[in-house]
Amino acid sequence: MIAVETATLADAEALSAFAEASFVDTFGHIYDPADLSAFLADWNPPDRIAAQIADPEWTIALVRDAEGTILGFVKLGPIDFDLPPGQPHDGATELHQLYVGEAAKGTGVAAALILWGIAWARERASILYLSVFSENHRAQAFYRRYGFVDVGRNAFRVGNHIDEDRIWRLDL
Repeated sequence: MIAVETATLADAEALSAFAEASFVDTFGHIYDPADLSAFLADWNPPDRIAAQIADPEWTIALVRDAEGTILGFVKLGPIDFDLPPGQPHDGATELHQLYVGEAAKGTGVAAALILWGIAWARERASILYLSVFSENHRAQAFYRRYGFVDVGRNAFRVGNHIDEDRIWRLDL
């Protein structure tokens, strides 16, 4: 059984480092180093994560190994991208990140985190949105298994580089 726990303020620095390493491992090869550096400097610093942990409109949950090392996390909170025309904003929340370290992929950590996140969202909202890189087919297949459907596009900026992300929706 995989134990999912709510992050505390003491986790902010480790979560920031884990998020950055996961992003760079997965997507770093796509970007010019200057664009990536500019993006990372402002993206998930420990103080921002600490503020989200302290804010009741946000939640971050994580899974650790036996030594206490983070294996993965999920972050949910208010929507921070423009929804496609016709998509309701009222009663909605966003799954901002679900990252799992390479060593934990395929072990059930992602499944435990998505189920935890959906349960959290269901207590607060009627719709759960997320944005995923259009070329991240593995993530898209994962979200599809949990009932999410693609409802439109989103521009995701990394420095001067703009990716096409897809917005996915789950009716809760």
